[in-house]
Amino acid sequence: MSADIGSWARWQAPEQIGWSSARLAEARAFAGSFNSAGTMVVAGGKVLDAWGEIDRHYNVHSIRKSFLSALYGIHDAEGRVDLEATLGSLGIDDKEGLSEREKLATVHQLLAARSGVYHPSGYESPNMLAIKPARHSHGPGVNWCYNNWDFNALGTIFRQVTDADIYADFKARIADPIGMQDYEPARDGGYHPLEASIHPAYPFRMTARDLARFGELFLRKGRWGGAQIVPEAWVEDSVAPISDAGLAGSYGYMWWVGRDGIHFPNARVPEGTYSARGAGGHYIVVLPKLDAVVVHRVDTDIPGNTVSSGRFGMLLRGILAAAPG
Repeated sequence: MSADIGSWARWQAPEQIGWSSARLAEARAFAGSFNSAGTMVVAGGKVLDAWGEIDRHYNVHSIRKSFLSALYGIHDAEGRVDLEATLGSLGIDDKEGLSEREKLATVHQLLAARSGVYHPSGYESPNMLAIKPARHSHGPGVNWCYNNWDFNALGTIFRQVTDADIYADFKARIADPIGMQDYEPARDGGYHPLEASIHPAYPFRMTARDLARFGELFLRKGRWGGAQIVPEAWVEDSVAPISDAGLAGSYGYMWWVGRDGIHFPNARVPEGTYSARGAGGHYIVVLPKLDAVVVHRVDTDIPGNTVSSGRFGMLLRGILAAAPG
């Protein structure tokens, strides 16, 4: 039974644009061997292949951060955001109190995960907790760390400087203009209070077929239907390799960026590849060289149900083997 791609257009056969249906079938079969819940492959603006529960609302986990980054780009262009504003000038603090040095961190440094603020946060994976440096060990801008304090504080700052709700603003500014068919703020969003910090997380739930539209928006450099939804310069800055992220490649403004083919274990990605990632195996992978987007979902509502980055890398390698050339 075919996956429900909803309002997406679909190629009659992958071979129409040089992809291999046989290789895609092999990738689909491989995905059936582990805890994958759904995959969607879009190329040339249409669906090449899709399988699994691409119409089911799953938690996107940290993909939420790439959503917020896009909203920052829109409001920055409209003059509501000052990227050089410091935490101190914005009146941002937290339960344990921020030091004067920590308050020197700028919005720009938070977007790049380089604030140097390692105050306790929450909504963190075990790996995030494991890599978090000691409090006060680095000054602002010096060290890159994938740190939920930065990302959650950015949610607070966004609401403060724009006077907008993240979920409603995402619908009005992005979801509706690009034709997302499933996302509804009241059902799919809600701030998550944290015990250790005053800055809540802002989880989203979304379908794969809507996530694919977000990936396609960035693939088109922020344009959709002739309108510039996210400023092109912001898209380019967001996916620039600002910081070395080791085995994941590089990091931009809340997007992961490939570096010399390095992005996932067990796969070599084309130049220019970048991704939004959520814990447990949720991915939007944007492949500009192939004019393609790959979305992968996992039913992480089931405790302990995950797909490793290495396993997803093997799936991505199979999908890339179906590409032209």
